[in-house]
Order: sequence, then structure tokens, then C-alpha cells
Amino acid sequence: MKALVTGGAGFIGSHVAKELLDEGYGVIILDDLSGGFKENIPGEATFIEGSINDKELIKSLFEKEKFDYVFHLAAYAAEGLSHFIRYFNYENNLLGSINLINESIRHKIKCFVFTSSIAVYGKNQLPMKEETTPLPEDPYGISKLAVEQDLKSAHEMFGLDYIIFRPHNVYGENQNIADPYRNVIGIFMNNIMKGKQLPVFGDGEQTRAFSYIKDVSPIIAKSVQVPESYNQIFNVGSDTPHSIHNLLEGICKEFGIEDTESCHSHKPARKEVQHAYSAHEKVKNIFGVESKYSLEEGIHKMAEWARSKGPMKSQEFENIEILEGLPPSWQKITKN
Repeated sequence: MKALVTGGAGFIGSHVAKELLDEGYGVIILDDLSGGFKENIPGEATFIEGSINDKELIKSLFEKEKFDYVFHLAAYAAEGLSHFIRYFNYENNLLGSINLINESIRHKIKCFVFTSSIAVYGKNQLPMKEETTPLPEDPYGISKLAVEQDLKSAHEMFGLDYIIFRPHNVYGENQNIADPYRNVIGIFMNNIMKGKQLPVFGDGEQTRAFSYIKDVSPIIAKSVQVPESYNQIFNVGSDTPHSIHNLLEGICKEFGIEDTESCHSHKPARKEVQHAYSAHEKVKNIFGVESKYSLEEGIHKMAEWARSKGPMKSQEFENIEILEGLPPSWQKITKN
């Protein structure tokens, strides 16, 4: 069996690629390295540097490689920033996905596995459940929901089988801790290693169910072997929500910082969902799995990896389209 993994040099994609290789798949990774790194790519995988927006490249890849499965994880997953990069967001997270879906239809792919997000739910009733009506609050969530709906349409029209996962707040080894716009755990760890304060937006009482990568990537990789998962949507990740303040305290403890009050600074609140966590009965019933890693265990594993890498230079995002309403701390990044 041969699998295409888009975004395989990135965080979740590199872990899914490794899981697939361990299962005996031939793996082709497509990544433009805009947010990933070559060092993340498993050595046994074939790497092709390129973008999912390159229609001719996608067409030639499908014709040459004769993929059995597509695991689509390429995305720029910055919910808050997506308000200010609307064109970039839809071009990369929606239109690029359609290029892959079109070729998957033409080449009779056995199954298209798509990594969506709980951003599709917006402010719906908690915990978020798969049957909850999606009402995304930001362009990122809108783009993810649009791809989900297109896959459903492609299945009904052309018989393309799919599996959709909605992970949330995933963290762990290989994450891009240099991105100052997303991945709060990576931002906190990178700032600590730089001797900088940890930025907390608003009162810090926002809650998220932070999910360690090894509770997510094995399920995604093995999903195509589970017939009951086909043409279904699954939430996947941790069951336990934590506040940003609780998260901060745990990371400071891991790095030996006792005075958590002085190590962080409050920033003006962003327009974001205050509480977001989902239910996972469906994925547990179909896949027979439970979350294994506590937040403390996951932070420890990621911190060991981060310390081995050392601090990374923050990466300025060069495609800001709208400055109006951009949080002041992000404006400084843009200007600097």
C-alpha cells in the first residue's frame, strides 16, 4: 500500500508518516516547508518539496505514484491569525485541499483521510460532539468545514471514501515552537528557553483540552484499516480541559521556575472562543482507544525534546493582509 502524506515535514504529519511506515506502508511526503522542517521527515519516507496549491505537481504525483491512500495534514493552523490572513487561509487550507480531492476522485483513491479541527464547532454547546451543528467563528474553521462538506459531496457524487478527524490543541515533539502566532505550549517553552516572559491573552482562564501527539497520530494512521470509520467524522484528543494559567504553571514547573507570577505578562484579550473541548465517545467506540497521556506526562516529553533542540528564532509571518484589529503584540512581530 502506498500513502501520500501532505504536510509530512510538519508536526502532526511527520508523526502520522512515521506511524504509517511502522505499519509497512510506502510513504510519499509532500511539503513546502513553510511551517515544517526536513529534520522531521522520517528517513524511510520519500520527500517531495512542493505545495498542494501547485495543480500540475499534484496531477503528476498522482499519475506517477498511484497512491492507495491520501492523508491530508498540510495546513496553516492559526485560528486567531486567520482573521487577518483571509486570502492566504482560504488558498492554503481550502483551495489546496480541493486540488487533492479532485485527483483523488480521478485516480480512485481507496480513502482520503482529512485532518480538520474542532474550530468548525465555534461556540457550540460543550463538550463539542460530532453531531453538533458546526458554526465556526473564524476563517480557519470555515475553511476546514468547507473541506469536510466537499468530501461528503465527493463521496455522494463519485464514491470517494473519506475519514475526517477533528483534533484539538495537539502538542509534542516536532512542533514548530518558533511560530509566535499559534501553539501556546510551544510558545511558552520557547520563551522560557530564551529567558522571555510568557504571553497570556486576557485573564488566562480560557480552557482547552491539550492533546499529546501520541494520543492522536496512531489513530489517524490506522484509521484506513478500520472499515467502520469510513465516511465518518471523529473528534480526537484529550478529554480533560485545562486553563491557560494551569498550563503555564505546569510548564514553569517542568522548567524549574517557581515564581510563575513574574514569568508571564498579560496581553489584551483576543476575540476567540473562551472554552473549547470535545467529547470522544465515538472514536473510543470505533477504535477501542483511550487517551493515555496526562498533561504533565506530555509536557515532560515535549520539554525534553525542546531542551535538546534549544530555543528557536521566532518566525515573522509575511502575509498579513489586514492590520485593523491585529493584537498589539502581533503588530510588533509584524513590524520587527
